[in-house]
Amino acid sequence: MTANRIPLDELERGTPFEQRHIGPHAGDQAKMLAQVGYGSLDELTAAAVPDAIRSVGALNLPDARSESDVLAELRALAGRNQVLTSMIGLGYYGTVTPSVILRNIMENPAWYTAYTPYQPEISQGRLEALLNFQTVVADLTGLPTTGASLLDEPTAAAEAMAMSRRVGKVKQGVFLVDEDCLPQTVAVIRTRAEPTGVEVVVADLSEGIPAEVAERGVFGVLLQYPGASGAVRDPRGVIEQAHELGAVVTVAADLLALTLLTSPGELGADIAVGSTQRFGVPMGFGGPHAGYMAVRDKFARSLPGRLVGVSKDVDGNQAYRLALQTREQHIRREKATSNICTAQVLLAVMAGMYAVHHGPEGLAAIARRTHRFASLLGAGLRAGGVETVHGAYFDTVTARVPGRAAQVVENARGAGVNLRLVDADHVGIACDETTGRDQLAAVWGAFGVEAEVPGIEELDAGSEDALPEALLRTDEYLTHPVFHSYRSETALLRYLRRLADRDYALDRGMIPLGSCTMKLNAATEMEAVTWPEFGGLHPFAPAEQAAGYLTLIRELEERLAEVTGYDAVSLQPNAGSQGELAGLLAVRAYHRDNGDEQRTVCLIPSSAHGTNAASAVMAGMRVVVVKTGEDGDVDVEDLRAKIEQYGDELAVLMVTYPSTHGVFEEHITDICGAVHDAGGQVYVDGANLNALLGLAKPGKFGSDVSHLNLHKTFCIPHGGGGPGVGPIGVRSHLAKYLPNHPLQPAAGPETGIGPISGAPWGSAGILPISWAYVRLMGAEGLRDASQVAVLGANYIAKRLEPHYPVLYTGPGGLVAHECIVDVRPLTKQTGVSIDDVAKRLIDYGFHAPTMSFPVAGTLMIEPTESEDLREIDRFCEAMIAIRAEIDKVGSGEWPADDNPLSNAPHTAAQLGGAWEHPYSREEGAFPGGVQASDKYWPPVRRIDGAFGDRNLVCSCPPLEEYDG
Repeated sequence: MTANRIPLDELERGTPFEQRHIGPHAGDQAKMLAQVGYGSLDELTAAAVPDAIRSVGALNLPDARSESDVLAELRALAGRNQVLTSMIGLGYYGTVTPSVILRNIMENPAWYTAYTPYQPEISQGRLEALLNFQTVVADLTGLPTTGASLLDEPTAAAEAMAMSRRVGKVKQGVFLVDEDCLPQTVAVIRTRAEPTGVEVVVADLSEGIPAEVAERGVFGVLLQYPGASGAVRDPRGVIEQAHELGAVVTVAADLLALTLLTSPGELGADIAVGSTQRFGVPMGFGGPHAGYMAVRDKFARSLPGRLVGVSKDVDGNQAYRLALQTREQHIRREKATSNICTAQVLLAVMAGMYAVHHGPEGLAAIARRTHRFASLLGAGLRAGGVETVHGAYFDTVTARVPGRAAQVVENARGAGVNLRLVDADHVGIACDETTGRDQLAAVWGAFGVEAEVPGIEELDAGSEDALPEALLRTDEYLTHPVFHSYRSETALLRYLRRLADRDYALDRGMIPLGSCTMKLNAATEMEAVTWPEFGGLHPFAPAEQAAGYLTLIRELEERLAEVTGYDAVSLQPNAGSQGELAGLLAVRAYHRDNGDEQRTVCLIPSSAHGTNAASAVMAGMRVVVVKTGEDGDVDVEDLRAKIEQYGDELAVLMVTYPSTHGVFEEHITDICGAVHDAGGQVYVDGANLNALLGLAKPGKFGSDVSHLNLHKTFCIPHGGGGPGVGPIGVRSHLAKYLPNHPLQPAAGPETGIGPISGAPWGSAGILPISWAYVRLMGAEGLRDASQVAVLGANYIAKRLEPHYPVLYTGPGGLVAHECIVDVRPLTKQTGVSIDDVAKRLIDYGFHAPTMSFPVAGTLMIEPTESEDLREIDRFCEAMIAIRAEIDKVGSGEWPADDNPLSNAPHTAAQLGGAWEHPYSREEGAFPGGVQASDKYWPPVRRIDGAFGDRNLVCSCPPLEEYDG
């Protein structure tokens, strides 16, 4: 017994988290290594990863901790945050997340582990939920076409600015912004406008457009409704004046206020933007939240981002899909007008279901309650002798207290309430769904007028509402049955379950999407996100109230800098696309500071993701495409020729490493050196960082800047298409150009490029996930994860190579963390398309790999380190079985137009009717040993995309169009 005794310290440590995160255990890894032809992970790494880039020594990270220890650390950090009642406003409000939504959406892996709905047949649940969201936005804004969410309100406003210039009659002129717009929105607009040569003019538009501005020409106008100060003004005069000038008008509107106020569409606006945060989504120190954009029908096809539309499947059944230009691979590179390829799906689903839960009557009741407390607040202040600036407001009162504003704010803080310090003479107080009598009393006390204020019942009886009669809403909204059918929790619970059952997420099986890194989002990593100490904090709360958050942020920045080899990191960008833009703006600022304003050329390999080129255009750069060789690597000769051709115009090279083709390119250090010798900078896209952690550091092998995808490598779940976080890492010479924020000096350097998102630290509410992942794994765990990810991809490549050509390999015939298999020769021989293979995988119980990117007619497969060998083998066997099916089509055993592939996916409804196919029901629905008891049934058959684009419907269809 003594000989087998396990040391106490080992017993105390328990099972390392790494063993729970990494799917293949030691025995499985040995089998996989044998298949690939190597004896150990280190031996495989030595063969696959070029010597020139490999890191020396272990990562300098704290030792891995157990799950219980990490949760204890997070509890300690959370305890250092001081969550006061927030009455700051400025686009962020207290809200009550219905428990049924919190538990069954936000905390439910069936919703948060799903991927972007590019395979619509297995995404019908979240597509319906997004259609609900779009309907809420369209109805409340009075504008018929709306997208499936944008990153936040300021980003949406910046997109509206770009769209106004693109679609409007006036192509020059200025973009005119009312001075009562949210300050963070104005700042983001300025950041986005300057590189593209747009002049932003901020002016008081309360009396109309100033003549001197009108004379210069105006292509777009942005109004806030209600304003940042709380003022509710009738914008019809300004809108009419703007239209006479040929300008496109955008109204940034509060959706809760729109339940009571006339909609922007009825007022004459062309575009509406805003946030849906106060529809049940926690503030989360700034995000993630679903921004929105709605437009008039004539602008529908210019809408940035994703749009859910209604189409039909091959049987004529109604079905949902992403419509128009919303595939991120379809971004038009150097001709792009937006780099938005990410939505905030999980948060949009929550906001939409908040409206389903409450219905129009419930939303209006919340709005009336919010407004009534604001009215009483203002009446009480006036009764106590305090001047309120505006007579008409919805939820925010601005009080004038000459010279006393700072003291009032300090008094309120002492009473547990945060107010907004506008300036030395003004205080802003915002009410919301959570405001009650105690908060009003505390505010009155902070102003020193509590004794003079009548009782609240007396105030209520004697004071009028503060909404102008001429702006009260009279039309109906949210009339669709979905907003009237789920009043009981039982009904809503079953509706949510029914939608989730229509989808395929990681809780069902492997999602082998190349470049998307669909890996484990561990429950321990997710747990802290919904704690009120992290979820309940306003992004503009005093920094001392966010000590725990700021410590977590600093530690995560330092650890991300360590693993990437950079000197500084900013966590502000709230999507990979925004990280790209921030990184390129930093490069641009660096060159301009050096007097090299002529450096505007951005070199991008032809294989690059479309957002790379789009981001470069938005950063004021000129895109020049570099050829890609037959082996998938950057054509070094063409690169050198382009460097020579553009000389001192070269700004930056954007390159993905490992390459977009899934290969460790051997010449990356030479490529970086050539660009640096020419005076340029190197941007390494961090999409494939999961292959590098602990093995190589971009900041050490030649890169100057990278964006990272925390929703890929660092375990933030994809949420059905968002949220994401896309921080950037830079070397020291670029650190002074990281994003900053006008309302939070600690968010970035004073010399920074300006804010890239609305909140100082972007989607801070989900940063505890990545912090926890790094803390749980430690240096060895992160290295092991990368090594097993590389092993898994090579194992799949070896197993599938006899059946499908593996398109690109690197040193030793190896791939990186993903591999590309080529279906084009089979399509040429048999007519079976890449779509047929992808849809047939659904019958086998899989989400398809990435289709036709970066090469048309191929599948890019990434198993990640989290999938165990049994699941990887199940996928390989499905692919091999599909190859055998393709051969049957090729031999003529099955007709080219009637076979299990061309008819895939098969639904349960098909099995009950007549069967006239040349293959059996079992071959169609239960291929390759798929068990009926475990079968995932897609709710619809293959969807007609072209029909949906020709007949665009982006809000809930009338009830009579639904089957049954």
